[in-house]
Amino acid sequence: MRSKDIVVFLGPSLDRAGAEAVLAADYRPPARRGDVFRAAEEGARIIGIIDGVFFQDSAVGHKEVLAVLEMGVYVVGASSMGALRAAELLPFGMEGVGEIFRLYRDGILISDDEVALIFDPISYGPLSEPLVNIRDNVLAAEKGGYIDDEAAALILEAASSLYFPKRSYDRILEEATGLDKADEEGFRRFLASERRDLKREDAVLALKRIKKIAVDMELLKEKAGDIP
Repeated sequence: MRSKDIVVFLGPSLDRAGAEAVLAADYRPPARRGDVFRAAEEGARIIGIIDGVFFQDSAVGHKEVLAVLEMGVYVVGASSMGALRAAELLPFGMEGVGEIFRLYRDGILISDDEVALIFDPISYGPLSEPLVNIRDNVLAAEKGGYIDDEAAALILEAASSLYFPKRSYDRILEEATGLDKADEEGFRRFLASERRDLKREDAVLALKRIKKIAVDMELLKEKAGDIP
């Protein structure tokens, strides 16, 4: 399979170099309305939706993805916009990958705000922290004994109260009224040593899954004697 047969919409969830180390593909910026259908029309056989716009422009629509699925294109979603759409369109053939997809699929997460962030329009690097990552790290810090359950609740309350472009760990800890110094220092120690990036992890899993699908599609062609 040629790399241009695989189109992946990627942005702040994973840097381009990290993505290319996993999968050779046609990497495109976060998907806007019409981008996924355009990729299918251009001949993509597998489309990965990882990142997409939310508030900056019109988001990828459900009907658009359904139309692409009807064209016989395999569509995989994860991490951000892809996880949302995969959870919603799972019954219609879109595949979801990763923990964030699972959380949306199971109704544990509901709001788009959980994965929303702002990013550099040129490098696509993240400029704020998505709430889903914050939740994951707060839970891990609590389980690891860096903070107690009361501190975890205060940190999450502060994070949830902030508008998504303003979410950073420094700002969250400033806004966490009632958080004592020991818990603040404990959480900072956790972030320095064990901080996770759930969106990045899910993006890598999605690329590995797409690679497996691509290999399987080539094997199917070999069995059918249809190698060009």
